[in-house]
Amino acid sequence: MEELLKQAYGYIFEEELLDEISKVAIYKEFKADDYLIEIGDYIKTMPLLLNGAIKILREDDNGDELLLYFLERGDTCAMTLTCCMGQAKSKIRAVAETDGTLLMIPVEKMEEWLTKYKTWRNFVFDSYNIRLKEMLEAIDTLAFMNLDERLYKYLTDKAKVLGNTEINTTHQEIAYEMHTSRVVVSRLLKSLELKGKIKLNRNKIEILEL
Repeated sequence: MEELLKQAYGYIFEEELLDEISKVAIYKEFKADDYLIEIGDYIKTMPLLLNGAIKILREDDNGDELLLYFLERGDTCAMTLTCCMGQAKSKIRAVAETDGTLLMIPVEKMEEWLTKYKTWRNFVFDSYNIRLKEMLEAIDTLAFMNLDERLYKYLTDKAKVLGNTEINTTHQEIAYEMHTSRVVVSRLLKSLELKGKIKLNRNKIEILEL
């Protein structure tokens, strides 16, 4: 665990903070598609992602999901921070995109380290800023992009997070995350293939232009 912690956060935190994290953090492994945080949960720990990728989703009154952003190694979730500090219920769902590992930091240590370590305080504030920009980008995508542009951005963003130009997913899974129908997704994917931007295989999409 200590080696993974240094690889993911050694360039951010000083040695003393890394030592404290290794002493109090709970180590957790997860598999792709695991539900890590559910809407309505009370959050008492803050995640530090050691490796892997996690997608953060919102849900409407009809149960339809919308992808907000991805978390990668060295990230944390600003929405989780807010819930921890305010002792509020989660308004997001966190689902593992890949296998991975993370550390769970108790909320009391989060607050203590804000005054004790400047690097921790900067990390928390930077995380807020990064996630806010990503959510604003998600809003802009919904408001100003055509659906085919949104779909292509979704695919390229996912490819970058996974570090792989081949994405294993179904048309229905994409439809859920983009808050649209499978029929529409299938039609737009075929259009992107005809334009030479992607190649469609069974439950797999290859990005030809990144």
